[in-house]
Amino acid sequence: MSVVNRLRAFNFLYFAMFALFLSFLPVYAAKVGISGTHIGFVLGVGSFVSIVSQPLWGMVSDRTKTIKKLLLLLLVSILCGTLLFQADRVWSLLLLVVLMNVFFLPTDPLVESLNFQTSAREQVGYGSVRMFGALGYACISLTAGYALNSWGMGSLSWIFLGIGCAALLQAFGLADVQASASRASFRRLGQFFSQRETLLFFLIVLIVAVPHKMNDTFIGLYVEQLGGDVRLTGMSWFVMTIVETVMFAFVSRIVKPGKETAWMTAAAGMYALRFALSSMVGSAYGLVALQVFQGLTFVIFYVGALQYLYRIVPEQWKSTGQTAMTVTFFGLSGIVGSTAGGWVFDEFGGAALYRGMAAMALLGLLLGVYLVRRPSANLSREADNRGK
Repeated sequence: MSVVNRLRAFNFLYFAMFALFLSFLPVYAAKVGISGTHIGFVLGVGSFVSIVSQPLWGMVSDRTKTIKKLLLLLLVSILCGTLLFQADRVWSLLLLVVLMNVFFLPTDPLVESLNFQTSAREQVGYGSVRMFGALGYACISLTAGYALNSWGMGSLSWIFLGIGCAALLQAFGLADVQASASRASFRRLGQFFSQRETLLFFLIVLIVAVPHKMNDTFIGLYVEQLGGDVRLTGMSWFVMTIVETVMFAFVSRIVKPGKETAWMTAAAGMYALRFALSSMVGSAYGLVALQVFQGLTFVIFYVGALQYLYRIVPEQWKSTGQTAMTVTFFGLSGIVGSTAGGWVFDEFGGAALYRGMAAMALLGLLLGVYLVRRPSANLSREADNRGK
């Protein structure tokens, strides 16, 4: 099997694990009797932990100049995930979610960095690799929803175990990427993160990521509030991820170098429209149908942000830069999205939550317009020159 095809197979299995962890954990917790407020608290604590753990592993990767070896963190993640989907108390759920945020979530930016750098080395489109991750997410979201409806929530841990072991076997055969030959200077990293454009970029990522994370966390509960069941939760994730798969295949033809911020801004506007319509939908089937927006929102925003980041971050800190964006998009946003979102959902319902999400996305749109209108600057060159 070629290097690229092995990486594609790994992406399929790896993101299938993510589908089980992210998509079905809130539904699983609700089924074992944990309230929406407590679910939000548990996920919020997990996100807080990831703020520390993800940068740590990213910096270890840059300093040791390896990504592949750190993917062996999956071994611990598989054990924790299997036990997680057998927990039925808040304290045990909290402990295992924390462990997953220490060992499993930090592998996400490492995988994305491996995808991006391998694609560049092998001269294939990043989207042609990443689309297999979206396809794995889609397939397991659909099949797991029906499997859990037939076999019960108790089968979730064994499904996670099986897919995790298959992903680990693929990880052993992956090819590592060549790290930068330059010395990893903390001074240059600090200069990069202190620039105004860098801070504005990460602020936009955070503001748009909060409602995105809220949707990830509470769509299953909103589906049930609208009269659906776990099968429709799986169907909603299937729709989102199958659209992601298609968009990842073509996104490199859409988001061109130098136009990343414009596409990020457009995607923020589509997020606002998506969540506004979700707040007005009257049925679970309508909510599932609206997930076709995923390709125009998440894929375009995420790939635009990733390409912009790789253009501006110092060469020898690419894994750390990727990790910082992942912490912002999935970590910091998770603290607000999970804790505040759980309280709003319990007190005011899903429609009110989605109206608030639309308002936040609109704010991201406005800040994006401001970033686009600023004079362009080669931040990476500035950072390199200052570090010399």
